Amino acid sequence: MHDVHSYIDANLSRFKEELLEFLRIPSVSARSEYRADVRRAAEWLAERMRDAGLEVSIEETPGHPVVLGEWRGAGPDAPTILIYGHYDVQPPEPLELWTSPPFEPTIRDGRLYARGSVDDKGQLYLHVKALEAHLKTTGRLPVNVVILAEGEEEVGSEHLMPFVEAHAKRLAADAVVISDTTMVGPGIPTIGTSLRGLAYFEIHVEGPSTDLHSGSYGGAVINPATALSKIIASFHDENWHVTIPGFYDAVNIPESFREQIARVPFDEAGFLADTGAAELVGEKGFSTLERIWTRPTVEVNGMLSGYTGEGAKTVLPSKAMAKVSCRLVPDQDPEVIKGLMKAHVERVAPAGARVEVVYLHGGLPWRAEIEGPLYTAAARALQRAFGKEPVYAGEGGSIPIVPSLERVLQAPVLLMGFGLPGENAHAPDEWMSIENFEKGTHASAALLDELRNFGK
Repeated sequence: MHDVHSYIDANLSRFKEELLEFLRIPSVSARSEYRADVRRAAEWLAERMRDAGLEVSIEETPGHPVVLGEWRGAGPDAPTILIYGHYDVQPPEPLELWTSPPFEPTIRDGRLYARGSVDDKGQLYLHVKALEAHLKTTGRLPVNVVILAEGEEEVGSEHLMPFVEAHAKRLAADAVVISDTTMVGPGIPTIGTSLRGLAYFEIHVEGPSTDLHSGSYGGAVINPATALSKIIASFHDENWHVTIPGFYDAVNIPESFREQIARVPFDEAGFLADTGAAELVGEKGFSTLERIWTRPTVEVNGMLSGYTGEGAKTVLPSKAMAKVSCRLVPDQDPEVIKGLMKAHVERVAPAGARVEVVYLHGGLPWRAEIEGPLYTAAARALQRAFGKEPVYAGEGGSIPIVPSLERVLQAPVLLMGFGLPGENAHAPDEWMSIENFEKGTHASAALLDELRNFGK
């Protein structure tokens, strides 16, 4: 292993230059005008994986392609590890809020700024480089490896699981490794133990058949913007407890997890500073980490109604719309939440307002079983790379494919992320720590070695 890690250190400059190339490709999966760039990113990644020593294919789907890299030279009796990541990125807007252009990667103060730097190109690519280090120095890997890189994660991974189900035998693995999460703080290696699920909605409210003069009709005709505001206000009580009947019925958080959270080092002042908010607020009776790791939420993600241009226009709008997401925790089911949301909105809608709740997509929450050889191996690998024992932490976001991969492949998932709080993953000035990219590459290489006897 000494030669493997020496190779990484000797080639880090090249690794970073290659990552800059990757980040210059605007692989925005949500927008049709970037479709050719998404494919270009897939082809670029496939070529680098071939250079590393993997057998690679670009697998077509009805959407963006899957890049599949394989090395099976360890033999049929050795464990097989599947590494998942995604090469697509979020749209970069608003462009005016970026300090440097989103697809012109820039290093400042030890941070690599670019769209996709941490979510997920940087975290995916460090695994490719770890594999290269093994193959170029020893000619082999300690385990069989499959890399599964998709191009639709940022738009819901619609075609990923049909692909996985259709190729389950080819993708069969003893464990799945994902680096698309964060550490709890700088220099604190972290193993992810839970993810919140998601249920995402649009709520539409209609009143009159057209916009009306607010002087001639205001006070006599329902205002959809006001009606929508009343609906939204009904989601919480004064303690920020969700008031949708039945919302908490399936919530199942062991007390031992709350005790574990209390031991996690957490800079609450730094967390607040990163947000730019005046203070932290949330459901009464829970700490900040409990709120974002163990409690479900209802959040308004966007609202649209009436006149929003410059100056005044006294209009009574005919329509209003809000985008609303629910973050879910074990054992909540997005299908159940869909029914509860629809029933609640229809019940509280003011008279005269026509409402429609449109369910856009969702994903199940997840909790890891951290006892066992996979997590022991990960802890040792992170200790070797960072020089300290990892902590175990939840993740407030959602990765819907995690429980799906566990179900289809019948293999445990390890979340070993190298992002940091405040990295602006879906916002302007997204960045990744250069130090974490470097140490993450070492950790990935060490993990492969630690897993050579996994499952035996």
